[in-house]
Amino acid sequence: MFELKNYQNETLRVLGEYLREARRKNPAEAFDNSLKRQGRPAAGYNPHGLYNLPYVCLRLPTGGGKTVLASYAIREAAEKYLEHDYPLVLWLVPTITIAKQTLECLNKPWHPYRQAIDKYFKGKVSVFAIGDVINIRPSDLQQKVCVVVGTLATLRVQDKTGRRIYAHNENFEPHFSRVTNPKSGLDMREDEPDKIKYSFANLCALMNPLIIMDEAHNARTTLTFETLKRVHPACIIEFTATPNTTRENGSNVLYSVSASELKATRMIKLPIMLSEHQSWASAVSAAILTKNKLSESARRENEYIRPIVLFQAESKDRDITVEVLEKYLVENENIQREKIAIATGNQRELDGINLFDPNCKIEYIITIEALKEGWDCSFAYVFCSVAKIKSSTEVEQILGRVLRMPYAHERKSAELNKAYAHVSESLFSQAAQNLRDSLVDMGFEKLEADSYVQPSQQTTIFSDDEKAITEYYPVPLSVEIGNTFDISKLDEKLKNIVSLTEVEGKMMLNVKAVITDDIEKNILQTIPEKERGNIKEAIAHHRQMQQAQNSPAFRGVTFQVPQLCLWSEGQLLPADQELFLESVRWNPCDYSTELSEADFKISDQANNFEVDIKGDKVTYSIARENLQLDLTNTTTEWSEDAFIQWLDNKVHQQDIPQIQMIEFLRKITANLLNKRKYTMAMLDMAKYSLCDSIKEKIQKNRKDAIKKGFQTTLFGTCASVETSFDFSYNLDPNCYPGKNIYNGPFQFQKHYYPVISDIKYESEEYSCALAIERNPNVKHWVRNIPKHPESSFSLPTGSDRFYPDFLAYLNDGRILVVEYKGSHIEDASDALEKNNVGLLWETKSNGRCLFLMAVKKDHQNRDVSEQIKAKIG
Repeated sequence: MFELKNYQNETLRVLGEYLREARRKNPAEAFDNSLKRQGRPAAGYNPHGLYNLPYVCLRLPTGGGKTVLASYAIREAAEKYLEHDYPLVLWLVPTITIAKQTLECLNKPWHPYRQAIDKYFKGKVSVFAIGDVINIRPSDLQQKVCVVVGTLATLRVQDKTGRRIYAHNENFEPHFSRVTNPKSGLDMREDEPDKIKYSFANLCALMNPLIIMDEAHNARTTLTFETLKRVHPACIIEFTATPNTTRENGSNVLYSVSASELKATRMIKLPIMLSEHQSWASAVSAAILTKNKLSESARRENEYIRPIVLFQAESKDRDITVEVLEKYLVENENIQREKIAIATGNQRELDGINLFDPNCKIEYIITIEALKEGWDCSFAYVFCSVAKIKSSTEVEQILGRVLRMPYAHERKSAELNKAYAHVSESLFSQAAQNLRDSLVDMGFEKLEADSYVQPSQQTTIFSDDEKAITEYYPVPLSVEIGNTFDISKLDEKLKNIVSLTEVEGKMMLNVKAVITDDIEKNILQTIPEKERGNIKEAIAHHRQMQQAQNSPAFRGVTFQVPQLCLWSEGQLLPADQELFLESVRWNPCDYSTELSEADFKISDQANNFEVDIKGDKVTYSIARENLQLDLTNTTTEWSEDAFIQWLDNKVHQQDIPQIQMIEFLRKITANLLNKRKYTMAMLDMAKYSLCDSIKEKIQKNRKDAIKKGFQTTLFGTCASVETSFDFSYNLDPNCYPGKNIYNGPFQFQKHYYPVISDIKYESEEYSCALAIERNPNVKHWVRNIPKHPESSFSLPTGSDRFYPDFLAYLNDGRILVVEYKGSHIEDASDALEKNNVGLLWETKSNGRCLFLMAVKKDHQNRDVSEQIKAKIG
């Protein structure tokens, strides 16, 4: 079974949390609350005229697995918001090509997309092309989740006359046989205005489908929003790498995934090693040599990899066409024609070809832009453009094809963890700038993109501890500049590193040195203020690239932090919640097995049930005009045992044996039926809300057990604790899943990675980072990222784990961990618990580690810098 990556699970967690709150409150309030929990600024929820329903966007860069997440999103929406056993899903994509590919994948039982849906709905799934919806039967809608795949264009028309989706069709009559009181919004027949039109659009209006929108940035028009209204959706979830951010048509971005998070989970190859060439022929030759070198490395891998080059030819009205490039490869580079595939609108030599097949001989693909729609092969490693890159859109889609990582895990050979680009461009800085723009268009943050485009020239040296460190040859800045620049006005010391050259009729400013603040200031002073913008931006990009080259991570420097461990049954193991639970022999039945009125309450109000969950009210209609839940009375066919089995399926917990869970649910249900006098029909109607309450009860019981085990195993009289490098957390030089990248004016030089996550300029955390940076005893440091167990250091607490804000490697080899707390919460119970655990980690390290709970001013009136100085000694 396909396993989701950490960032994908987090995306679904945020989505599910939002949908549950939107069900209890309202979509706009739930959206604002979700952004607050994520530490993001308020964005303003735009319903686009579709009020009282969740309409949100999930942003993932190219290569992030948007489509597989869409499959899992169906589960989240069904359980957390729709509260339907079998919802109708309308899966809309931008093109016929992608619709066909999505449909094929969803119809394959072994494909991850289909498996994600099958797992939750127990295989009760039917998939239809939007052109085949007349084959949907009422029993399908009642007994299966029905997924209808089509293009938005099929629905998006101003005039509905004659369109099949909106047309009357007698084949749909069985779906409307029980509808006696047409609700507002249904289309009526033109020939008989008092009768309902039997159409798929009207069926959607009855069923209130979940809408999945793939590549949603293509669907931001007024006509699109009017079209979505026509099908009366219950919920809309968008997926895109580049959401629209305009005020009028912008997406409600609920959650964003950074490119660094994809890199951290080995979903994509980074950095992109860029080589510029004076001619297209030399670019082609170099791309072939790169492929050959990668092929040698691939032969040493455990899994089969055949590196592939993607050539981007020019269109027919240009010089280096597909035909010219093909002839050059065969005649000048001696490439066998059977190793070349041409993929254009007219030549589709990849159709029916499995590029992953070891018997496949294709190593080179020539295209113009035909690969942009859904094509995917992680064996593509080298991108080569035979033309100058004039805009980011010319390379964006094809460049994205070389970023996928084979098998989505790190390769043994370092060369196979990177992507490669060869371009016909005389200036590296211009090519790098254009590639950076392409990455931004693919969903990367600007500073990430600057760090991930690097020159291919490099060498390997060895540090004092014989660890290999990569050094990159410095690349000079070259940027177009107007005729107003007067080089004679520069300081004398700069005239040796700054020069002017003319390239293709353009005046270029060249700087052959690391650009410091003083150099930048001096250059800008010679340029009129109105012309400084482009120069400043080019310098900023170049400095970020230089900073990336100089960062310890980029050079392969190791950074280890030991973990807090426990001796358990003769074994030393990292301290975690599982060990705490084992120590108390966790069983939910040993704790509370009743739901109080504060936990869960049902009120019968005429034709509605109102369910109160922790103060949030959810209303259920008894007589819904919906074919799946067409309940006209409050009877139910559930037996108590069957209902408990249904609950067990929905609230399953991996750490609770089924026999214990069944007993726990039996006690919960018996209490509701016998003591609180609810009927089975009432529980049936409120069963999804009941599941939420039961999960919350289990979680509370689990936390009580963890807290008990935490105190006993770490601080009890028989506790056996050790801080051990045998279970150290090793910072991965290639993976830093940051987001909200720092972009302040101060340039940190000691940060382990090229970029810094989650620090706002002039915030209290920024002041703490500055104190660490300026301490002479700190060799390098890192902003630790919270809630990334695969990529961040953490320590256990009685309720969860906490991720200290900063990790620092000192010149004498010791490790300093700093958790920063503002003075207003320094005495909070959670801060005290974290401080106790941190000091325990320090005490058990035999002097190798230090822990500091830093505050703005401590009880001795010392600022953060002084606190750090005192701690280091």
